[in-house]
Amino acid sequence: MPRLVVISNRVAVPKARGVAGAQGGLAGALNAALRANGGIWFGWSGQETEEFSGSINYVKSSDGVTTATIDLEHQDIEEYYNGYANSTLWPLFHYRIDLTKYEREFGKGYERVNERFAESALPLIDKDDLVWVHDYHLMPLGERLRSMGVENRMGFFLHTPWPPTNLFVSLPYHERLVKALLHYDLLGFQNDVWLDSFLHYCWKEMGADVNYETGEVTVDGRTTVARAYPIGIDFDFFRSKGETGEARQAGQRLLASTRHRTAMIGVDRLDYSKGLPERMDGIARFFDRYPERVRDLVFIQIAPPSREDIGSYQLIRETLEQKTGQINGARSEVDVVPVRYVNKGQTQEELFGYYRASKIALVTPLRDGMNLVAKEYVAAQDPDDPGVLILSRFAGAAQQLDCDGEGALLVNPHSADDISHHIRIALDMPLEERKSRFEKMIVTVREENVQRWTENFIGDMNALG
Repeated sequence: MPRLVVISNRVAVPKARGVAGAQGGLAGALNAALRANGGIWFGWSGQETEEFSGSINYVKSSDGVTTATIDLEHQDIEEYYNGYANSTLWPLFHYRIDLTKYEREFGKGYERVNERFAESALPLIDKDDLVWVHDYHLMPLGERLRSMGVENRMGFFLHTPWPPTNLFVSLPYHERLVKALLHYDLLGFQNDVWLDSFLHYCWKEMGADVNYETGEVTVDGRTTVARAYPIGIDFDFFRSKGETGEARQAGQRLLASTRHRTAMIGVDRLDYSKGLPERMDGIARFFDRYPERVRDLVFIQIAPPSREDIGSYQLIRETLEQKTGQINGARSEVDVVPVRYVNKGQTQEELFGYYRASKIALVTPLRDGMNLVAKEYVAAQDPDDPGVLILSRFAGAAQQLDCDGEGALLVNPHSADDISHHIRIALDMPLEERKSRFEKMIVTVREENVQRWTENFIGDMNALG
């Protein structure tokens, strides 16, 4: 079995005692794949250095997984990470062309750091290794490695959406970026919508020979395969969190504090792609339309901060705090506050407890590659008394969790009326319907897990050989 080399912007570095096997989610799945195949996980340490040296920091866990990290200069971080990755590609890939910044220096920094990644990773790659690169930060990396003589099978997985062609062409040098992507042997997307957008671009803008059935894209005599690989959660690992005292205590605390009101929960990074102001507008509309139900429902929004150095993220925090205050100012009573806003992260155990105690989850991103919170919520439910998932139709997870209209309640996250309407439906939904919807969703969440996602992608990379 070929050894695996995983390359991503950041790396899940094991602790001193080697806890790779104790991690869940994507980090746990990739560590499990690395353990099974033997290999290395390479990326940025998250640390800043005065001058880039390419020096690699190695950490080896007790189960044989090696992580290798490099430090980046301040200019690299500003131009590559805060700049091109998160101020250009991230908003563009989430259809927010109004927030997309096209700065020449950002592009130069992105190219420079990808070159530095390639030069640093090159000595780590042996002849027969499989190389698996992750996400929008490192799209040109495969081309850089090819130019340095790497002939290994290489795959790339995009964790975000891929925008429609008429949006993507607004990116300067868009064709150069896609040509770089086509140096990988296998490209993975979260679902068929993002895959079709990519294939359409290749056909329309590059004149590529595209086989929509097999996903083969041929340009200049080179063929790359593009397919959809919906990512899942580490189901068994996450379910095990529910057996902990911390999870039970978190759920009990939440239930005790609601004073017999139904708890509705949202858990999101503080990011404009998550539709948080629009969500608050929907909640405000619900309480405006049904003011008496302020004693039936309490909404808990957990939104830890992210990318605080970027102005658009500071603005989203201010907007969310303002809207929360307006709802509570208009609808609170001496003993009732309708919205609770928590601006800090929670442990997985606490989240499990909060999910289990909440009879409604409001997951309404304006655009999302997948959205694993929706799947975690389903996994945490009590089969005998499950909650209702309200899910944006523009989240990647909607394709799987709609269950032909009999799973999640799909909403338009831009419509306050639609959100309000579905909150009422969820709040009044009888137990038998809740159970029926849950039973359909849980099959997908349990079976289409992150381990299967990893196995499918690596299996396909092997098959291409």
